[in-house]
Amino acid sequence: MAAPLFWTRLARDRWARFGLAVVGILALLALLAPWLAPGDPFRGNLAASLRPPSHTFLLGSDAQGRDVLSRVLYGARLSLAVGLISQSIALAIGVTLGLLAGFYGRWLDSVIMRVADVTLAFPSLLLLIAIAAAVQPSLPVVFVVIGLVGWAGMARLVRGQVLLARGLEYVHAARALGASDVRIIARHLLPNVIAPVIVAATLGIGGAIMAEAALSFIGLGAQPPTPSWGAMVAEGRDLLRVAPWVSIAPGVAIGVAVLGLNLLGDGLRDALDVRIQTRIA
Repeated sequence: MAAPLFWTRLARDRWARFGLAVVGILALLALLAPWLAPGDPFRGNLAASLRPPSHTFLLGSDAQGRDVLSRVLYGARLSLAVGLISQSIALAIGVTLGLLAGFYGRWLDSVIMRVADVTLAFPSLLLLIAIAAAVQPSLPVVFVVIGLVGWAGMARLVRGQVLLARGLEYVHAARALGASDVRIIARHLLPNVIAPVIVAATLGIGGAIMAEAALSFIGLGAQPPTPSWGAMVAEGRDLLRVAPWVSIAPGVAIGVAVLGLNLLGDGLRDALDVRIQTRIA
């Protein structure tokens, strides 16, 4: 699809525009967190613990007296980092294995797809918990674990696209001209899977943010005092009656971030789908 047509169709989708705006604002807040945060997200002050929202603490303070707004802003940096890095790992593994399985087929396809089936057979959250619990909880572990769990779906998607494309005439023509397997995969097959991969990766970032929040909620993700939205929700779950803002603020942040990414992913899917000629507003 030509780039101008893609951007035109994306711009006509008001929900995609809203999702893009949400993601853009979230990224901007994360980048500017050191300058926008009104307080130190790590240092507590017990004299100011559980202060309700006010002009001093715009979103209140937690049990350690830390500014909730500052921790939410710094938590955005962690969530975006987890989403981007874990999806990069999932993409690197899933796209590579999907291309190999779809192009070569036979026993290699069977082995890769059976491993993918086994991975997909387990509930994602339980698999995340099992792997994360087996090692020392840390941020690098979270990045790798979420990426490893997410590769299988990406591999199946890429394999399906390659199976459709490898029988087309231009692939046969390239092979007849003596092109190597690597050249055919990189120059002719890979461009055909880019569009669905972009959509899947965008949606996967939202899933990775949810996964990191779930791991941090149960203590297997980011460790204190690192600001994490999931850990903040966990810290405030026993304070919902007396200080609901401790959990509400990061909970809303998670919901808004995932909603924005999902809307953007849906908009990208429609804009990249050549079968859709018009978009009903």
